[in-house]
Amino acid sequence: MLLPEKAEADRCAEEGKSVVADLKRVLAVHDISCFGKCSLTVALPIISAAGIETTVLPTAVLSTHTGGFEGFTYRDLTEDMMGIAQHWQGLDLHFDAIYSGYLGSFEQIDLVIELISRLKSDDTLVIVDPVMADHGELYGLFPADFPQGMARLCAVADVIIPNTTEAALLLGREWAAPPYTEQQVRELCGALTSELGAAAAVLTGVAFDEAHLGAASFEAASGKFALAGEALVPDMYHGTGDVFGSVLVAALVCGASLSAATEAAVRFTVACIQRSYEARTDNRYGVNFESGLAGLADLIEEAKTSA
Repeated sequence: MLLPEKAEADRCAEEGKSVVADLKRVLAVHDISCFGKCSLTVALPIISAAGIETTVLPTAVLSTHTGGFEGFTYRDLTEDMMGIAQHWQGLDLHFDAIYSGYLGSFEQIDLVIELISRLKSDDTLVIVDPVMADHGELYGLFPADFPQGMARLCAVADVIIPNTTEAALLLGREWAAPPYTEQQVRELCGALTSELGAAAAVLTGVAFDEAHLGAASFEAASGKFALAGEALVPDMYHGTGDVFGSVLVAALVCGASLSAATEAAVRFTVACIQRSYEARTDNRYGVNFESGLAGLADLIEEAKTSA
């Protein structure tokens, strides 16, 4: 008797069809910082290493990211974005997830909302990282009302990934510096879903003491709240939010629960930071995520099977 897999393989061979399962496909909408390991230069390799086909929609091309570098070049690609999406519509492409990150203008926010409406299927997961602020301050390139535009994008997302500063700005609140209480974090996560309209939130930059740092996840429908944390590495590196978000997206698309995906993203990101800290890497250059890619699939598989 043929096993089901062998029978299917023989049938496909007779019909001249491939027996290789279709890959999941993620659309990553970010800028390209050609040097500095953030945005698409992080999302593309990390999500691909998880065994997921990664389609990219660049919003801009920069010679370096803007954190700590001077004299960088910048080319805005806003005018190209809709034409790319329209071409994809003509190809009838299916995306298992759409993942947006840094957006440089209100126009790009509106474009991504339109792109989601055009390219999203009923089973497409929409993840928005509202990159715009950190350490209590809005990035200097953005006007004061930019969080209001980002809140509109968050409203069409299934999962949002703000840090604590971005969460406060999205909700129109004053930012409180860590450490936090669990009740503060739980309430903030609940507000992110109830007030913004996203189905779930993953809040980064969560610290209950000076020795640990992590993230919290919350699902509005079930009310499930979970925490994930690791020992704090005493340094700051650019691009870690993109590393975290990319692992989270990959784990979710592969079938992990939100809490397990958050745990995996925390573990992977902290390991990258630790390697870079021990190597005394220039903070502006980003973290050494490349050395962890070989084990990423196993980490995600572990997340899929965890409770």
